[in-house]
Amino acid sequence: MSAMPRVVAINTFREAVRDRVLYNLVVFALLMIGAAILVGQISIGIERLVIVNLGLSAISIFGLVMAVFIGVGLVYKEIEKRTLYTLFSKPIRRWEFLVGKYAGLVLTLVINTVLMTIGLAAALLYIGRSFARADVSILIAVYFILLSLALVTAIALFFSCFSSPLLSTLFTLGIYVTGIFAADIRGFGALTSSAFLKGATSVVYYLVPNFRNFNSIAAAAHGESIPFSLVWQNTAYALIYIVLLLIASSAVFSRRNLK
Repeated sequence: MSAMPRVVAINTFREAVRDRVLYNLVVFALLMIGAAILVGQISIGIERLVIVNLGLSAISIFGLVMAVFIGVGLVYKEIEKRTLYTLFSKPIRRWEFLVGKYAGLVLTLVINTVLMTIGLAAALLYIGRSFARADVSILIAVYFILLSLALVTAIALFFSCFSSPLLSTLFTLGIYVTGIFAADIRGFGALTSSAFLKGATSVVYYLVPNFRNFNSIAAAAHGESIPFSLVWQNTAYALIYIVLLLIASSAVFSRRNLK
């Protein structure tokens, strides 16, 4: 990353910290320890399953909220505060600004996720369970969550380039939910006799990111191994979508009249 996007990324991260988005980590850690105590008392034998499910789900939900509600304001907030005009008086291109804002929020999500993963590990240690080789699947599941959050952030950034925060939130959440049920939507279209519905659902299936591919929470909770092939496939899948979304965002934002 060149100098200017790096500066924008660091400033975006600092703004996120000032907005107290990382303070939920303390709440998360306390909830995890409390859940460990509760689960240890009422669910003997399935402590790991419940805590891993709870922890990974919390990481995913916290991250999704941050990615959406901060991501949709990345561009809009700068325009509203009129800080964007001052920034563009310096030698920085619009695409560099977008890449910097995106990288800053992804950095925030990574740190947030890492710290919450540490809280999950502490809860597992609290119930007296030492780490085993099967726990690698937990780290892979966390990595998949990060990939999905990076993709959601790119979607939110794209809509923030031309829409209001409210509409951007609705659009982003709509695509996220559609992506979770993309396979089901396509299956529904295949069951109908309408050629139009079959075609439309197929377009949705291939156009919208399939977020179900990134969900390995159940496998990690049950200690199942996750094939390495799925790791690189999900990585390549997410990177392709992210690059295309950043290119589309830059194209839209470069044509926007900011006067």
